[in-house]
Amino acid sequence: MGTIYAFFADGFEEIEAFTAIDVLRRAGLNVEMVTITGEEVVMGAHDVPVLCDSYYKDCDFSDADLLLLPGGMPGASTLSKHEGLNKLVADFVAADKPVAAICAAPMVLGKLGLLKGKKVTCYPGFEQYLEGAECTGAQVEKDGNIITGIGPGGAMDFALAVVEALLGKDKVAELEEAMCVKR
Repeated sequence: MGTIYAFFADGFEEIEAFTAIDVLRRAGLNVEMVTITGEEVVMGAHDVPVLCDSYYKDCDFSDADLLLLPGGMPGASTLSKHEGLNKLVADFVAADKPVAAICAAPMVLGKLGLLKGKKVTCYPGFEQYLEGAECTGAQVEKDGNIITGIGPGGAMDFALAVVEALLGKDKVAELEEAMCVKR
């Protein structure tokens, strides 16, 4: 298994990012926290700073197994304006590789026209950016290679859906037992 790249911009939603990264690392996956800003430390939407592992400009992503886009504002909006990340996401979707986005971050894919005909979920009010998608309002949706989550309250379900997509249901059951997740 290669690397999961999680992308950070100021204003990211802490619960979504940290829950996903924590659960993925508990599952034994390698997660690289990447800043798309010029700064090593990125500030969350609720003033929690995070020290990223690398800068976007220094990564080649050739070992990427999944791209992870946390929500939060203005973080998700900043992600959607990053030309390099937009190209990377579009190339991933075209290659049928997995992309996971939660809360406001599905708009990155929506603005690129990558969600047409897909079942997705997002934070209420962001449906307008998901052109052609079927927005369900569910906690989590997985349609093909795209996994979307509704928001902070769905962060654990979202993280476990990503683990399931990469490692299967047995690994999810193991994590649920270890973390006392009752669903």
